[in-house]
Amino acid sequence: MPDYPDIWFLRHGQTLWNLEGRIQGRLDSDLTTQGKAQAAQQATLIAPIVPRVLAAGGAVYVSPLGRAQATAEIAMPGTTFEISQDLAEVGTGDWEGCLKSELPHAGTDLDIYAAAPGGEGFDELEARVRRFLARLRAPAIVVSHGLLGQVMRGLICNLDRPAMATLPNRQGCVFLLSNGEETLLETPQ
Repeated sequence: MPDYPDIWFLRHGQTLWNLEGRIQGRLDSDLTTQGKAQAAQQATLIAPIVPRVLAAGGAVYVSPLGRAQATAEIAMPGTTFEISQDLAEVGTGDWEGCLKSELPHAGTDLDIYAAAPGGEGFDELEARVRRFLARLRAPAIVVSHGLLGQVMRGLICNLDRPAMATLPNRQGCVFLLSNGEETLLETPQ
């Protein structure tokens, strides 16, 4: 199993489409009032960690999608971050914008999104995450998306795909990934 540097993972705050049960994929919708409050909660958790990561030569990496960038700006105001295309949510092709309840496919969200016609699929998503992780040489803070986060957290914790799909997709918290284990941070460290 590869030895990754410590990573603090933040999922973006709740969006209008999260609330409606719509598939966003590479599309975007704005953070809700609750989503902004979740990002503010993440700010209390990540504030003491940002200077430690930067002092250790690490960086803050953010998805190119607006919901993740809005979350990063609230959670880490004034912090410079690097945009990484590899951190975008899984592409869901023909299903982007559709209500999950109207889809002809059942299963976990990871299974549903990976099965989208014209979408990216699981293998390509996993390859992107592996490519991103392989480039890390120092501690990192990552602001991204639920399904990408399940895959990243699963790879670091050496989980198979079914186990990855059961990982929680919580918002308003921080997942610390260290030494092949995940710790949920809900109170300031």
